[in-house]
Amino acid sequence: MAAQAWAAGPDVPEAWLGSWVLNVARSTYASRDAPYKRATYRIERVGERFRVVYDMVHPRGGTTHLEWTGRMDGRDYPLQGVDQAMTYAYTPAGPDGWEIVVKIDGRVAARSRVTVSADGRTMTTTTGGNATVYEKRPDP
Repeated sequence: MAAQAWAAGPDVPEAWLGSWVLNVARSTYASRDAPYKRATYRIERVGERFRVVYDMVHPRGGTTHLEWTGRMDGRDYPLQGVDQAMTYAYTPAGPDGWEIVVKIDGRVAARSRVTVSADGRTMTTTTGGNATVYEKRPDP
């Protein structure tokens, strides 16, 4: 992927836009089984921000729907769909990735690194010993 696409700034990289589907078989979980049997997310521009819409199906059939709208500027933006005060903050993490800092009630709860493959078809989020792999759905 061209270095320009990953330049620091508030804009979401073009390669991120679209719909993504979790590939459970390619994902790894250090301490447990996969927390979802199916998951998708959609990333879209919303004015000067971008939105991520998450839809997940848990192993026993329960579902979760979350939405996050913000910028890639290192600031905390709230996650909608959870009972806690939870925020995500995106910052550049090298030439090919971004760091997401997750806070609950203002305290850091997790740090993740997100990268997209050079061909733009795979997005990997690494958090601790877990790596979730999402594959891009082709545009309709």
